[in-house]
This record gives sequence, C-alpha cells and structure tokens, in this order.
Amino acid sequence: MPCRSLPVVLLTIIWMLGATCLEGVAGAAETGQRFVDHSLLVATEYPCTWPTYPFPRFQITHQRVIGPTSPYNVDVLLIDGNTGTQWDVPPHSVARPELKRPKSGPFGLAYTDKIEAWQLGGEACVIDTRELLDSAAPGVSPLVTGKFIEQFEREHRRLKFGDVVLFRSDYSDKYYRPLPAGNRFIADVLDRKAPGYPDPDPACMELISSRGVLTAGTDSASMGPLPDMAEDTHYAGLKHGMIWTESATNLGAISSTGAFYCMLGPKHENGPYGEARAFSIVGGDLPARLIDACRHKRAVDLSPTLSPRYPLTSPGSGTGQHRQTYVKIDFLYAEYLDMWHHAHLMDAACGTHLVPPAYALPPKGSNPQYSPEERGWLAEYEQEFGKRGTSSMTADRVPLDWTCGPLRVIDVRSLVGTTDRKNWPASPEITPAHLETAEREQGPIKPGDVVVFHTGHLDKHLRPAPNDAGVWAEPLLGKSEGWPAPGPAAIDYLKKKGVRCVATDAPDLGGVEAQRALATYWALGSREMVGVEFLRNVGGVPAKADAYFLFAALRVRDCHGGPGRAIVLY
Repeated sequence: MPCRSLPVVLLTIIWMLGATCLEGVAGAAETGQRFVDHSLLVATEYPCTWPTYPFPRFQITHQRVIGPTSPYNVDVLLIDGNTGTQWDVPPHSVARPELKRPKSGPFGLAYTDKIEAWQLGGEACVIDTRELLDSAAPGVSPLVTGKFIEQFEREHRRLKFGDVVLFRSDYSDKYYRPLPAGNRFIADVLDRKAPGYPDPDPACMELISSRGVLTAGTDSASMGPLPDMAEDTHYAGLKHGMIWTESATNLGAISSTGAFYCMLGPKHENGPYGEARAFSIVGGDLPARLIDACRHKRAVDLSPTLSPRYPLTSPGSGTGQHRQTYVKIDFLYAEYLDMWHHAHLMDAACGTHLVPPAYALPPKGSNPQYSPEERGWLAEYEQEFGKRGTSSMTADRVPLDWTCGPLRVIDVRSLVGTTDRKNWPASPEITPAHLETAEREQGPIKPGDVVVFHTGHLDKHLRPAPNDAGVWAEPLLGKSEGWPAPGPAAIDYLKKKGVRCVATDAPDLGGVEAQRALATYWALGSREMVGVEFLRNVGGVPAKADAYFLFAALRVRDCHGGPGRAIVLY
C-alpha cells in the first residue's frame, strides 16, 4: 500500500471505531451519566478466594465450546460466596432466633434470598481512611474509628437512612494482583508478613448503625479487623440488619457524596454471604432518582431464589444434553450458628443470568466446524439476516450500562396458547409486528431502553421438585407449549431502535425450537446486543411507573454466561 494512503486508511479506521464506541455509550452521553465498576476481576490466577483451609478455590470449566458437539460456549462455575467482590448479610454472624443463643435474633433469618431490593443501593458516602493504609504491624488491621465518621459529617452532612457508607483505603486497588504478588492481598496478612487492611472497629459500626445506615462497604478484603476483632465488628453491624460489600475497589473514582451505589448478587437460598457485582452511577439526574427510590423502598426484585430444589438450568431435549444443575456444597460447619458454609457448582446460565455475545459467537479468526445440521441452519440464517458475526465479549467485557436502563415491558402473554399442538415442541414467536403493536399502544421504544418480554412463564411454572417439569422439561419434550420467545427478526427490529439489552421472564430468549433459538442468539451477538434471562415477577412493577432496570453479572473473566440479580427501582 502506498504511504500516501495511510492517513485515509487510519481516518477510516478511527471513524469506524468511533462509531462503534459512540453507539455503545449514546444513552449515557445523552443524559450525562456514567457507570463506575467497583468489582474485582474473578480469575484463577488472582487471590479471589479466601486462602485458608478448607475454603474452595474458584474454578471455571469451559465445558463445551462452539464446534461439532455444541453451537454454544458453555461454562460451569465452582464458586464460594467469599469470592472476589462479595456481600455479607446478618446470618453471617447473627444466630437464628430458635437457637436462643446470646447472638440470636430475627436478623438471623435475613439470608441473601431474603434481603429486600431497596437495601441493595443508596447514596454513596465515601469515608476517606487512606491515612491508615500500611500503618499497622504485620497481621494487624489499623482501625477505622468513629472520628472518621465525625470528620465526614463535619465536611459533608450527617449520615442517614438510605446512605451506603463506603470505607475507602485504596487497599484492593494497591494489592489485588495476579499471584504470587497477589498473596499480599490476604495470605501475607494472615501469615503476619504484611500489615493488615484497614477496617472499622465495633464502635464505628455501632455509630453508623445509629444513623439509620443499613448498607456499607469496604475496599479491604473483609469488613473484619485482624487479628481478633473480625467477629466483633461483623456482629456490631449485622445485628442491626446491615449488609455490606467486601473487597470493593476503585472507590476513588466517585465523589464523597452524590453517587448512586449498588451491589447485586445471586440469591442463594439460606446464603449467609454471596459473590456480587458492585458499581456506581454518577452524573446527570439519574443517581438522585435511584437514591430517592431506595430511600423510599420503591423497588421490585425480578430474580428467583437459587436452590437445588428448583429447575434453574436446562435439562436438554435429549440424553446427555443437560446443563450443569445447581449444587450446594457444604464444606465448613459453624457450630455456634448451626450452619454450614457452602460453595456452589452451577452452570454459568443458572437462574437470572447474562447472555453475552461470545455465548453463541466464535472469536475473530476462528473457523468452528458446526455439525452438518447446524451448518445448514447457518446458511439459512446468513441468507436472511446477513453474516453471523464474531465476538470475544464475555461477561467481564460487557459494559455495565448495557444491562441497565429505562425499563420497557412488552406484554406477550396473549401469545400463550397460540401454537398448534401437533407442531410441538414449539414456542410462539415474538415478531416485529408484536413490537409495533406495543409501540402504537404505549409509545415508541427508545435507545437505551431495556426491553423485557413479559411471558408469565416462570411466574406460573417455577415450582420446586417434583412439580417442576413445566419450566423446561415438558416444553422441550413437546408435552406442553413452549414459552413465547423473540425470533431474529424481532432482535433486528430492536437493534434498529437503539436497544442493547433484551430480557425475558421465561427460561431463555431462544425458546424450545433449536434452529430458531440459535438464530436468535446469533442475531443478538452479531448486533452487539446482550440478553438477560430467567426473570420473574415482572408484573410486580407498578403500571406506568418511571422504572429503571438494574442487572449486573458477576465479573468472571472469560465467562460465557454470568449469574446475577435483576431489580427495578421506580
């Protein structure tokens, strides 16, 4: 290529990249809002799990890859709630009421699946404790005392209900590194080779509790000061019904007040803690709206509880085609609490979860060999909808603002019962015509909207075993009608409207017909869109409410799914 052509080529490339980037942030730019991630990257070479025996190490297994045996990338996670950025709830330290022990109380039943959605967010109040970093002896935590709270209140305002108190020392920013350097994050402190991480003492927790604060966070590895004050500090806050984030990061990216902070994690049945995704929203008027919603408890939870008793993953339509079932793994018994610490083995598409583009798309430059049948499906798809794309966008690479936005519910319950029994397994198809009808009745779909299809399927069929076949098994086997699901034409329509995230209160966006399901996922990924699946209670959002959808998947590197939690604030 002649040198004089380079400027033109470079300008063209820059324009193309700029157009792609602008498309992804258009909604945020128009409103002035910005998302700030406060979550550590979960990966096997990072110190993302508690390092002492017998806590299990995090594992991700790429169980299936796109090729002749699978058109999808399928992952399985072995994950303990003390992994990466995480949250604690009262039963971590508060015993159940019926045990009648000195630390028993009603909050001993406030597990991760019982915490109300409004408590997960609020106004970030950042307490600057950086002067304490590395200031104590090896193995000892420098203590955040009440004086730091008093200083904050002198400079800003008195803390109150609806605030999220965040203790910022920059500890995780400095020490969360790949191993072996990452041993400095927790292991070296426990071995008394390095100073402990800063943490509040019990009196400090009592002080913020007295202000009505029910949500907190720290960028230290735990909320408990070492070597011997961890339980006292935990109990001082948790006995009042507090919850908090541990191992947050990047708290210096938000101001002392004003940001909306949120922490979302899967709802494990009877979970005393859990893995989570934490983030803030700053700029524009959105943070104030969301903060006000949390202060006034205007929130709706859209995620079901994760339990081995429920059908949370697909059993497949044939032998050997099932996904990893959700398994609870007890590994450490806490005698005082009469409770087992537990990890979970689960498919990355378990319960409410993310569908990133890389779920159904191969990476650039690869040439996967589909089965003969799927090669035929691909030819048909490309003839009608254009080339199937490529992508390396796994869950950890999906921008947070793609899965959050103004809620737009499309009620498709009228499609239930419209297929002919002789054609089962079949799912009623959501078409562009259905979307156009919804727009005529309710107004246009806007760029940045999160479109949620209200099918009612999980509300009706999600039941514990043995009454659980209506969710997956019977529709997949053609014993009952499948759930309504969008076809690729509907996805294409929504892309042209500026939608980046499509969600459903059905098991998935694909439906029960394998060819159409794959075409839908190809369309999603190829148009740089994402899905959120397995919602419930969409009908619980008040009609005509100015509602905002919030979902975030766990920040697991190279994960082709991503468990999480979805809520709506209004």
